[in-house]
Amino acid sequence: MTNRLLNIIILFIVLIGCSDQGDNKTVKISLNTIQCGMCSNKIADGLNKLEGIKKVDVDLKKKVGTVMYNASVIDLSAIENSIASIGYDANNTPADPKVYEKLDLCCKVPGK
Repeated sequence: MTNRLLNIIILFIVLIGCSDQGDNKTVKISLNTIQCGMCSNKIADGLNKLEGIKKVDVDLKKKVGTVMYNASVIDLSAIENSIASIGYDANNTPADPKVYEKLDLCCKVPGK
């Protein structure tokens, strides 16, 4: 009886783990307006505070963010809007102009 109960518990845990994995998605987001390491850190820190975000990697040289997220909790549009609210363009979602104006000079695109 104890082995059977233990097997049921293990099966339940495995099923829960598998179902959670199925909702994870990974996307690449164009971050054309990032300029420095501080930009990268602001975006990563901001996204990591969002529920459903699993992992964030910002590549400054390529100006691309790779984001793994739980699609049943958050969607790509919400992620892009969050980046825009931090002051940066995300794919075709433009930065909030009021927030962009408050960025440090090193975080602004020259001539923009």
